[in-house]
Amino acid sequence: MTRKLPIIAVATAPGKAGVGVIRISGPQLLPIAEALFHRVLVPRQANLLTLRDAQGELIDQLIAIYFAAPASFTGEDVLELQCHGGPQLLELVMKRCLELGKAWGLVLAEPGEFSLRAYLNDKIDLAQAEAIADLIDAQSEAAVRGAARSLQGAFSNDINSLVEEITQLRILVESTLDFPEEEIEFLENAQARQRLSGVMEKLYALREGAKQGKILRDGIQLVLAGAPNVGKSSLLNRLAGEEVAIVTPIAGTTRDRIKESITIGGVPMHIIDTAGLRQTGDLVEAKGIERSWEALRAADLVIFLQDPGSTGAVDSATLTLKAQILEAIPPKCPVLEVINKSDLLGTPTANQNKMRALLISAKTGAGLEVLKQKILESVGWGGPQEGAIVARRRHLDCLDRASTHLEKSQQFAADGNISLELFAEELRLAQDQLGQITGKLLPDDLLGKIFSQFCIGK
Repeated sequence: MTRKLPIIAVATAPGKAGVGVIRISGPQLLPIAEALFHRVLVPRQANLLTLRDAQGELIDQLIAIYFAAPASFTGEDVLELQCHGGPQLLELVMKRCLELGKAWGLVLAEPGEFSLRAYLNDKIDLAQAEAIADLIDAQSEAAVRGAARSLQGAFSNDINSLVEEITQLRILVESTLDFPEEEIEFLENAQARQRLSGVMEKLYALREGAKQGKILRDGIQLVLAGAPNVGKSSLLNRLAGEEVAIVTPIAGTTRDRIKESITIGGVPMHIIDTAGLRQTGDLVEAKGIERSWEALRAADLVIFLQDPGSTGAVDSATLTLKAQILEAIPPKCPVLEVINKSDLLGTPTANQNKMRALLISAKTGAGLEVLKQKILESVGWGGPQEGAIVARRRHLDCLDRASTHLEKSQQFAADGNISLELFAEELRLAQDQLGQITGKLLPDDLLGKIFSQFCIGK
């Protein structure tokens, strides 16, 4: 599944910095270190050393720290070199390490290979490994804290606790399979139904928390849609707090998608301002409109912006466009109907007060705070929670499938439909789904796909 050779990679981000870190992990590190620095390194001691090229010319004066297995991130011998952070300098250090390490098989690391080795050596489970990537990629303070909790094992502990409860229930059920005449008595005496209900309640709560965690991790793809000149770019600028889109009175000013990432209430929002949706003979604008429809097809939330004019009436063209948008967006994608330019409507009439759409003014900012609250409500955000974690789509899918299997097991334990064999089988399937989250029961091909999405050096 993974190579037994020593691997090397730059562990810090590309670009200039005060410090750049190079990480080496695997067997034969002590002889590699001795070849590099002509001395034996003591574990967990910082060493100020000089690295020279093949001609004896100075490359860098750096700090080297050696971590002996298994007391390291990967569970293998690890050598970390803290160099000066110039890209060209790091390239020279890498080149020299590969030259001298060639005799011991030193090779460049693949994406995520350090974390993969940590997982395979039982230093972390799969959910914790994913949390490392999520912590680095976190887009808000809440996401940072949620990823840190997952990395410390909060999410894994909840999963493992559920797995243990299901295991104990399986032991009871399967030990009774040879005595079919005692099925009803067993269910009553062992309180199997009550125990199953307790497991399901905990699983549902964990799933709801994971949904919030996915929002923290991935953010919300928020698409601003509507006819030309209804104020989509003005609303984007107002939400972003700066002029990121050109605004003019001319319809069709925005000819392509404009994306800006912000946070609303601690939730990352990826706002996409689209070209006005209309029929046009302009080839450039038509291409932008097609991209607008593509953005709608991938949206998590759509704000359908309208400009009914001073009368507050919504015309048939707007209703037709709304129907087209509803047909294009993903199932269950919420749509917020928003009427812009409320500053031009004057005193709201009784008819306007009955409108379901939210009245705002992107020009003055009126109604923006209410709109932000409606955005959070529409995506199911329950607000910052103590003990929140981050989660991925993969985790939610596993939790959903586990819930389905537990619901089926409940059916097979119901009066008049008792079948301990099927009860036990559905419990096993639910347990397998939960095991996939932490990596205890995961196909090798899926494991490789997950770690291939990590950065090199991670």
